[in-house]
Amino acid sequence: MTGQKPEGDRKHPVDETLPPLKMFTSGLQHVAAMYAGVVAPPMIVGPACGLSATETAFLMGASLFTAGIATLLQTLGFWKVGARLPFVNGVSFAGVTPMVAIGKAQSPGHALPIIFGAVIVAGVLGFLLAPYFSRLVRFFPPVVTGTVITLIGVSLLPVAFNWSQGGNPQAPDYGSLTSIGMAALTFVIVLVLRRGLRGFLQQIAILLGLVAGTLIAIPVGITHFAALGKASLIGFPTPFHFGAPQFEIAAIVSMCIVMLVCMTESTADMLALGKIVGRPADERTIEGGLRADTLGTALSPLFNGFANSAFAQNIGLVAMTKVRSRYVVATGGLILIVLGLCPVAASVISLVPLPVLGGAGIVLFGSVAASGIQTLASAAMEKGDNALIVAAAVGIGLIPIAAPDFYHALPKALLVVLDSGISTGCLVAIVLNLAFHHFGSRDAETAPDAGAPGDPEVAPPPRLATGGGAGEPAAAPAH
Repeated sequence: MTGQKPEGDRKHPVDETLPPLKMFTSGLQHVAAMYAGVVAPPMIVGPACGLSATETAFLMGASLFTAGIATLLQTLGFWKVGARLPFVNGVSFAGVTPMVAIGKAQSPGHALPIIFGAVIVAGVLGFLLAPYFSRLVRFFPPVVTGTVITLIGVSLLPVAFNWSQGGNPQAPDYGSLTSIGMAALTFVIVLVLRRGLRGFLQQIAILLGLVAGTLIAIPVGITHFAALGKASLIGFPTPFHFGAPQFEIAAIVSMCIVMLVCMTESTADMLALGKIVGRPADERTIEGGLRADTLGTALSPLFNGFANSAFAQNIGLVAMTKVRSRYVVATGGLILIVLGLCPVAASVISLVPLPVLGGAGIVLFGSVAASGIQTLASAAMEKGDNALIVAAAVGIGLIPIAAPDFYHALPKALLVVLDSGISTGCLVAIVLNLAFHHFGSRDAETAPDAGAPGDPEVAPPPRLATGGGAGEPAAAPAH
């Protein structure tokens, strides 16, 4: 009588399409919320691998392009691939530190091919493991994932400090008052914007802070336009632009660990997002979502991209706006692909001076660490075993940060893993969690309290970030 469709015939809000204008603006909002998180990892990895500003801009464009592909795989899906939820994918922050370690250990011409080879293997392995991972997720409770996410943020903070001083220790103005002053000013701007703005503008506070800092830096004389002048309007991320992938065992092991971390975080994010949109993520949904993550990761190196995972700040955006359509996020994926095909757009980001990026990076990477601490809060830390796991894993994970030359006498092949505090800390946390909660006599008492992220009743809060990936913060990356 009312003309409304019967309840059973109505589409779930996740499967609804919106009017074109609202579809575009809502999709653009998702892109704005995660844009800085997508381009930040290549901005770190590029210089570490000896790339010029122009080549780093190319790498950023490739990351945008591959993030768009991964997002389409996740939202639209095919066969058994894709969670088919409003789930944004992008470059994971979890892989940044290991990739930087690889870049430093290799000559400039070989670093990226070795990274890409390791990412391909990690993606293929993750794709094969996806059907079984939901059964293994109990070995990655909050005490493990929280430790790893905390280490991601702490490991990246020295990068922000280096940026704040100018980025090049050999430069005569490294650590100058101008550089540190611009970093401090940007830091304050981001905090003020984050505290004073509301809604959508608050979500992009870091992006707005970067814009404001860059504009202020122009009259100061530390903004350089060389890369923008060389960039073309239209381009395509040429397959294997930096050379055919190379495969080295140490690098592969490091990136496989990263892939397991990304899969764990994505599982927790899918559980959280399923509750928000009113379509709980069951085992089949998680399996499809992990397949999309890992397939996107395996394909990314073809177009010069890195490992992809969920961006949890976009989950917060879904909760805030109440727009639950997966087609909105798919539109955002299309926008990312278009931006990736426009080198000028990627080059604009390279205009941001490193001191400005460093000031924002302190908030950005600190937010990742804070997200890890938030996850640890649900890890039953009052239990002595859990506190001991965190203490040992964080202590080992901080060695490459506090004492960079600690492992200098060990074989070079081991340094790719050992020089990454994330990889070593994750391994220690996993082994100790197994020893204390699964193989000991107290297994029946302690294992349930560990709070596995696969349990919907104990699922940890979504990470603020990165992006990214592992640990992507709310205002921009992250993982």
